[in-house]
Amino acid sequence: MIRSVPVDLGERAYEVLIGPGLVDEAGARLRPFVRRDRVAVVSDATVWGLHGARLTAALERAGLKAHPIVLPPGEQTKSFAGLEGLCDALLALELDRGDLIVAFGGGVIGDLAGFAAAVYKRGADFVQIPTTLLAQVDSSVGGKTAIDTPRGKNLVGAFHQPRLVLADLDVLGTLPDREMRAGYAEVLKYGLLGDADFFAWLQAQGSAVLAREPAALAHAVERSVEMKAEIVIADEREAGRRALLNLGHTFGHALEAETGYGEALLHGEAVGLGSAMAFRYSAAAGFCGAEDAKKAVAAVAAAGLPARLSDLGGRRFAADALLRHMAQDKKAEGGRLTFILARSPGDAFVARDVDPAEMRAFLISEGAV
Repeated sequence: MIRSVPVDLGERAYEVLIGPGLVDEAGARLRPFVRRDRVAVVSDATVWGLHGARLTAALERAGLKAHPIVLPPGEQTKSFAGLEGLCDALLALELDRGDLIVAFGGGVIGDLAGFAAAVYKRGADFVQIPTTLLAQVDSSVGGKTAIDTPRGKNLVGAFHQPRLVLADLDVLGTLPDREMRAGYAEVLKYGLLGDADFFAWLQAQGSAVLAREPAALAHAVERSVEMKAEIVIADEREAGRRALLNLGHTFGHALEAETGYGEALLHGEAVGLGSAMAFRYSAAAGFCGAEDAKKAVAAVAAAGLPARLSDLGGRRFAADALLRHMAQDKKAEGGRLTFILARSPGDAFVARDVDPAEMRAFLISEGAV
């Protein structure tokens, strides 16, 4: 069964299709968006090795020739150098502005290929075919594209909506368990920020989602995408409510920066830990009851995600270094720290004037030095 979630943005509206077998249907699904019988497919070596033949065959059945651009896997690819290399490869294919770019991979590929599409000849169409749980429920939807810099994550980018998103649940069968847990952190985030009933469902069914049981997985992906679509429709460019989607991210991005954006701490793991820290800070600041904060933290830990700094293998973090990264966060304004905090699981809010001294004290209480 294929489920459809519309992202109604007027002229930029598109569908997110969710279900099994969508890679095998990709040619027919992409055909309406293709002007010439060729598409550029941006992927990484891991995904292309696992699923590239399926996608190529699906495109060929629809009379489309795939031109693969296969990049190294990992967050380091999402950089100025990676963007330059990808744009050069697209130019070498002599793509027209009306040709289609397909992002076939996880969040790194989606963000990088989407940003390249946004700037290629001042804007080309692209389609997202996300191959990780994290990308299916979060980064492939909403049009945020970006690269990282040495000063922080996702600080250079553009809003550029895809024409279509194909979230094939079958491809998650090859996803390593650690990546599955990292993606689940973003699923859990939706319940924590705005849907108490979904959070309760995840408390009961989270293990089934992580085990990739088809019905549970389909519901988790669909509800996550529905929530993101609702927020994006209301606030496409993050002027207000969309900032709620960054629950856990201000903490998480700072931790990622300190660990070098690598395998030491995956993005979803950082979001899970950051969400737990956000709830503990909310409780310490008096916004959230202690028992509610414990429920949120317990849900993160139950998924096998890090819930405390001490879960990161004994690594030590400097509070002042984390604060410097937080000050560079995209949501920060006029030197004020902005965090997504919570009153309870399912009720998050934007706090735009968090006191740096209080945050520093909190980080030290969490184990930073």
